[in-house]
Amino acid sequence: MTRYVTSADGTRIAYDRQGSGPAVILVASAIQFRAFDPTTVELARQLAAAGFDVINYDRRGRGDSTDTLPFSVDREVQDIAALVELAGGSAALFGSSSGGALCLWAAASGLDLTGLVLWEVPLSLEGEGDGGEWLIGLQQRIAQGDRGAAVEFYMRDMPAEWLEAAKQSQAWPVMKDIAPTLVYDAAALERAQRGPWAQLWGSVTIPVRVLLGEQTLPLFPPVADALERALPNASQRRIDAADHGWRPEVMAAAVAEFLRA
Repeated sequence: MTRYVTSADGTRIAYDRQGSGPAVILVASAIQFRAFDPTTVELARQLAAAGFDVINYDRRGRGDSTDTLPFSVDREVQDIAALVELAGGSAALFGSSSGGALCLWAAASGLDLTGLVLWEVPLSLEGEGDGGEWLIGLQQRIAQGDRGAAVEFYMRDMPAEWLEAAKQSQAWPVMKDIAPTLVYDAAALERAQRGPWAQLWGSVTIPVRVLLGEQTLPLFPPVADALERALPNASQRRIDAADHGWRPEVMAAAVAEFLRA
């Protein structure tokens, strides 16, 4: 059953909660939300069965969560803060793709977190960013009201067959509907271009596990290596996964193993 918590700016955040034990909050990537993401819903179920108190929520502007403008990364961090308080004052975070960047900003803000698990965060390496051009281009397309173009622009660096498959699928109307929230993911990623990672995230001393698929895309291993160097208490591991996707049973085992340790 969907429940709600109110964030600091009045935004109502929808979530499901199941299981008992150490708390884990699942932070979705771009486009994902509970009703559109059965893989993460199943991950939540399996983690709950493994002995965790699991909170799976809709990020603001998606699914059953409301939104409050103007957007800022800090407001999304406040959403996580409200969920951490709900969980009893401390929790671990699992961040999928761009959701992993949001997890890093939440940890750097000083929230009481017990650990981070980050899945293939699509960051630009230090010194290789575009100075915010991607974020600006996305904002421009949203402002022009061309949501299809915005989704295409967001996916421009992904394999071309992924976009074509999406456009031919029943998911395409939903992807266009929530296109304005892609700016939120782009902003969380762009913010990492504003300084050395060791400086931006040097205060994140909790255990961090950086996960990669055994058959991953070329951009992810260098990012994983850089995160491992920049974060004081980070390690990385490969799991049985490919092409930026994962199976719930594989991810649940990897997350549970790390958090129990």
